[in-house]
Amino acid sequence: MPLVAGVDSSTQSCKVELRDLHDGALVGSGSAPHPPAFAPHSEQDPAAWWQALRAALGGALRSAGVDAAAVRGIAVDAQCHGLVALDEDDQVIRPAKLWNDTSSAPQLERIKERIGAAAWIRAIGSLPTAAFTLSKVAWLAENEPDNFRRLRRILLPHDWLTWRLGGRYATDRSEASGTGYYSAAEGRYRLDLLQLVAPDREWADALPEVLGASQAVGTLSARAAGELGLSPETIVGPGGGDQHAAAVGLGIVPADVVYTFGTSGVVFTTSREPVFDLNGIVDGVADMTGGYLPLVSTLNAARVTDTFARLLGVDHVGLAELALDAPGGSGPVLAAFLDGERKPNRPGARGLLAGLTSATSREELARAAFEGVILGLISGEAHLNVAGVDTSGRLIATGGGARSAAYTQLLADLAGREVLVADAPEASARGACVQAAAVVTGEPITDVLRAWTPPTRVVAGPRPGTDALRELIRDRYDLVAGWDAFDLPAARGAGPAEGAVR
Repeated sequence: MPLVAGVDSSTQSCKVELRDLHDGALVGSGSAPHPPAFAPHSEQDPAAWWQALRAALGGALRSAGVDAAAVRGIAVDAQCHGLVALDEDDQVIRPAKLWNDTSSAPQLERIKERIGAAAWIRAIGSLPTAAFTLSKVAWLAENEPDNFRRLRRILLPHDWLTWRLGGRYATDRSEASGTGYYSAAEGRYRLDLLQLVAPDREWADALPEVLGASQAVGTLSARAAGELGLSPETIVGPGGGDQHAAAVGLGIVPADVVYTFGTSGVVFTTSREPVFDLNGIVDGVADMTGGYLPLVSTLNAARVTDTFARLLGVDHVGLAELALDAPGGSGPVLAAFLDGERKPNRPGARGLLAGLTSATSREELARAAFEGVILGLISGEAHLNVAGVDTSGRLIATGGGARSAAYTQLLADLAGREVLVADAPEASARGACVQAAAVVTGEPITDVLRAWTPPTRVVAGPRPGTDALRELIRDRYDLVAGWDAFDLPAARGAGPAEGAVR
């Protein structure tokens, strides 16, 4: 039975799925942890990603009980934006700065002042935050000039893993569009933006080639094949970003909206046309199929509820039970900016718990933790609507947090809609499998996506009595978190606003 391997190299771990090449059936899976990393100085050694990939793939092969020679193709998705700096000998110069490393915020602001926020959005489709790669390149130039002089190539986490697999400096549109110097709409790097960091450098040779969604990188290098135990004839796909792969793994269509509760929180949909939000909240990035994936990404999600579980001395199930027992509308409100925030762009922010009284209960504190995460993403969906993006289709929850009854039930209450989950617990790894199958078979990735779309089921609907409280809770949150500055109450249910360019 021929198989494909999909690798999801996230902030916290590496997960690998093995699926049947012909029908997408799951055959085996494995995972391995990454070293912990926390803002504001969030870094990891790329060698740890490779070791985790080897361990997770080995676990997947053992769980499947198959010979490694059955794997015909492999593709990698990974955490976006980070900077892997290589020297002329392809050696990693320093630990990779990750997406949630906010130390480059000062450099980001200086670049933004030079370009202009609206001009930057029109150039690449997004208003970068400190998460984006360009700010990290500027940080390296300013803070570690010796390392910057050694810099020969700039790769993102997924690019580096793909290079380790196939020996080719390659990326895809989804990842390139999160760098701050690539225009997805025009399909080209904006070298003039990199030249703002160092005008005298020849940047074109430092960047990976941008491949098409179903274009193979090549086959495994002899070194990679030997280390992984796979055939050197195994075909390597171009990979992509983690949320972009999740969109493929879930099989979403325009108007579907996905809420991801992982290390970060993300709300996104897919679009056939580019999106330019001049308010700077929506990132108009590319997807992995040749289209676009407008999204809003927050810095804080599951780690918020992890923190409150620790503070309240309960496990995750206990925290969910406390939250679901709390009445709505009267407890405290959490602006969940525990490690800073990127949408809205507040890298130096900290969490704010407002509305405490002497009668505040443990149940209300637990509910505030979940609501603080959810309401940030609901505000993000409102901005998608302002930018002219339709999100009236299915609402799908995914990520580790989607396994919590509190996340899905409170999302249903606060969104006023049914919440679905897909039969794809590791949607990003599944999406990487879809791409691997496309490059092996030569079929368009959109055809494989449709054939492999997982079934969904409703897990929560709005509870009786929540309609009357919904706007009250949202308004209280907008005021505490500062979203009111963006006129979100007017945005809810609105069509395209002045800040939208289509």
